[in-house]
Amino acid sequence: MRIIIGSIFLLNILFSQGFLHVENGNIVDGEGSPVIAGMEGALASVVGGMVARPVIGVPTSVGYGASFGGITPLLAMLNSCAANVTVVNIDNGFGAAYVASLINNVK
Repeated sequence: MRIIIGSIFLLNILFSQGFLHVENGNIVDGEGSPVIAGMEGALASVVGGMVARPVIGVPTSVGYGASFGGITPLLAMLNSCAANVTVVNIDNGFGAAYVASLINNVK
């Protein structure tokens, strides 16, 4: 399981960490993982639109600008149009890891 934090150089991070790779000329995705974002919470939607696996959004209370203690990224993640995005509560990294473990252990 790998965790994505932040949205800077997103494609480079996704490729270098093994979330995405090229197979027969097509971009394919890896296993489902938590996505952590604190500023505006758009990262979960972006990753959800790029991969065909479950994405678990974790809004954080730490951020700059108008993050309002995590309310802004929480609402942004809850309003995601990507069907494969689910969201846990603010700063609930343990809950996200638990759900990711359950998803990755389904046989």
